[in-house]
Amino acid sequence: MKALIVEDEYLAQDELKWLIENHSSIEVVSTQEDGLAALRYMQEKDVDVVFLDINIPSIDGMTLARNLHKQANPPKVVIVTAYKEHAAEAFELEVFDYILKPFNEQRVANTLKKLENHPGSAVQAEQAPPPLTSPKRTVNIPRKDSILVLPADLIYYARADEKLTYVHTIKGHFVIPTSIGDFAEKLPTDTFFRCHRSWCINTSKIREISPWFNGTYVIKLHNFDDVEIPVSRSHLKEFKQLMQL
Repeated sequence: MKALIVEDEYLAQDELKWLIENHSSIEVVSTQEDGLAALRYMQEKDVDVVFLDINIPSIDGMTLARNLHKQANPPKVVIVTAYKEHAAEAFELEVFDYILKPFNEQRVANTLKKLENHPGSAVQAEQAPPPLTSPKRTVNIPRKDSILVLPADLIYYARADEKLTYVHTIKGHFVIPTSIGDFAEKLPTDTFFRCHRSWCINTSKIREISPWFNGTYVIKLHNFDDVEIPVSRSHLKEFKQLMQL
């Protein structure tokens, strides 16, 4: 997997490069200090992921992200910024992640791991086993006469209904006779979060985070605009740390 860093602060640029090189096998092929130079570079060279600061010269990071979002096969975008107020707009553009400065080493390492495990990544294709045979990235869904081995990344969210759990994917949902707590324990911990006693979400599918009553939040996911998922007060602190809110 090839990465481009777009960052005009030398120290932040150097630190991010060090984190990438020491916590992943992702190759940093170039660093650029302004948006226009980065855009020109990507018009000539292919990259798999862009680590993009927002406050950069020439073309700001959000403008560049919007430009990339319109492309047919855009690289994954990881926003790296000191400003949390752009998070909602960034997720509208389907960015892969949104990391706040100063960098937290473990937070960056988790994002790098998700990048390498993400379907379609070069690293995954070369090093990781196929999704359907990887016990850590699949979930068994019992059916009437068989067991469906479902890639976990296809799951957007799970919802409890008494002693049943509804597992929702973009192509439909499955009903399994188990509690959501037991089901959540089978999901990959790097991408799934139990945000409420009745809800578990795939954090990589989050599109929008909005303030709710009592200082909590309500979440919307890509492809599920009509579903509003609450974050309970008991899970609020962990959620804010996870999403760097």
